[in-house]
Amino acid sequence: MIKNFIFAISTLAGTIIGVGFFVLPYVATQVGIWTMLAYFSVLGGIVILIHWIFGQVALETPDFLRLPGYVERHLGSGWKKLAGLSMILGTFGALLVYMLIGGKFLNGLLEPALGGSEFLYSLIYFGLGIIFIYFGIKSIAKLDVLFLAVLFLILFVISLSGLPFFKFSNLLAASRPSLDNFFLPYGPILFALWGATMIPEIEEMLGRDKRLLGKTILAGILIPILVYLFFVITITGISGQATSPDAISGLKPFLGEGIINLGYVLGILTTFTSFIALGLTIRKVFTFDFKINSSVSFWLTAAVPLLLFLWGFQDFLSVISLVGGVAMGLEGILILLMYKKIKPEKWWLAYPLILVFVLGMGYGIIYSLK
Repeated sequence: MIKNFIFAISTLAGTIIGVGFFVLPYVATQVGIWTMLAYFSVLGGIVILIHWIFGQVALETPDFLRLPGYVERHLGSGWKKLAGLSMILGTFGALLVYMLIGGKFLNGLLEPALGGSEFLYSLIYFGLGIIFIYFGIKSIAKLDVLFLAVLFLILFVISLSGLPFFKFSNLLAASRPSLDNFFLPYGPILFALWGATMIPEIEEMLGRDKRLLGKTILAGILIPILVYLFFVITITGISGQATSPDAISGLKPFLGEGIINLGYVLGILTTFTSFIALGLTIRKVFTFDFKINSSVSFWLTAAVPLLLFLWGFQDFLSVISLVGGVAMGLEGILILLMYKKIKPEKWWLAYPLILVFVLGMGYGIIYSLK
């Protein structure tokens, strides 16, 4: 029981702690640390609630289905197409982002010694991830426990090394939010905290201990929230307005090459586990929800992000905002509609949250078109 519980928490937390959190210190410099803390308080609570709600839906649904299958069962076949499109586009967008920034970190770590280009290292990163996706969930569940431990160790080393450069004035000197950027944190924070697609996986991993699902969800999301807040405060306190969009490269003038390389390792580990877990999920969506042959599902999972990369889709900041604001917002709406169908008396909870996601989707589209 304890083993399944730990693996489930580490898989959920390890999946959530992905590329999204590297953007957060830069966003904090644009809107101010107090605005970021307010967003984390509100959106963190909403995300925990939505994931808990999806957990309740999962307990009412047979195993081996994913979001599109859940939607078809509870809302009808017409909604399944919308759910499938949202999940597929959102997941492929996230896989592309992980591939781009993972390749960037791998290039930063290995290029000085081995040479090569960021393009090449993105392909290497992609190839290694696809191997793990081919072998399935058990391998990544065990890796997540190790990777989370390494993550905490590296964060401790970075914060300790940066302590002489840390200034509270850097936190307070961040830009004040304006009407143009006040909603900027919405998409990146939602992207960074979202792990709803993993809830069916987590339920299956718990086996007979499904009563622990609620506690697993709470712990699996609180861990990323605490890690993100620590990371935002640490990076912003060290580099201030010099904070880079990827967080790590902006530390170079302060911490030196050795610590920066540790930061690159941190980036590789966190994005890699998320890349694998989401790849496994979308493969199962094709196999179980859309009844596609397992081998074909694997090759679809591998081909789409690779083709998008080769076609030149490489602006990961725009993709993060769009996926976080739109695709994940739509997933939230579908989860709430299913919950309302199962528990009609909870309409008072579903409708206000649906409104939040609708407004967030509108902002995500507008921001991506700028």
